[in-house]
Amino acid sequence: MRRKNLNVLLLMVLLLTVLSVSAKAPGVAPVKNAEYLEECGGCHFPYQPGLLPGGSWEKLMAGLDDHFDENAELDNDMATRLTNFLVNNAANDSTFKRSRKIMRSLGSKLPLRITQVPYFKDKHREIPERLIQDNDKVKSLANCDACHTTAQKGSYSEEAIDIPGYGRWDD
Repeated sequence: MRRKNLNVLLLMVLLLTVLSVSAKAPGVAPVKNAEYLEECGGCHFPYQPGLLPGGSWEKLMAGLDDHFDENAELDNDMATRLTNFLVNNAANDSTFKRSRKIMRSLGSKLPLRITQVPYFKDKHREIPERLIQDNDKVKSLANCDACHTTAQKGSYSEEAIDIPGYGRWDD
């Protein structure tokens, strides 16, 4: 009987630990792939794979010769490795909260831009244009880390928003 009680107690401690850790987890998995950080992050914010479904990443990587009006072609080996990284860590296979919400908002859509994701649009709908497009330090909603001070960690919580020239955002 004592062994059964000990097993139940250990199971409860494990469950509470898992719940505690997942409650503190960022909204999307942070990027830990050095090649991705160097190749993609060298030109723009290294968007976490959990911000789009795998099909979107496949489409995006297949069109690097015209990557939002830029030629971002990579050699075949690098392109394959990065595509595999993005697809294997995409929103559709993620257990992170924000990634799951992104997937629920998409239905069967496969947007190429994170700013086209319905969940993303809804979260940013109340922000006035003057704080984004008219703000030289932000310019675009695609410039995540201009306002989200913990974006690199995969955390996009409202508590960590600081809009340049405006300050903390709270809706």
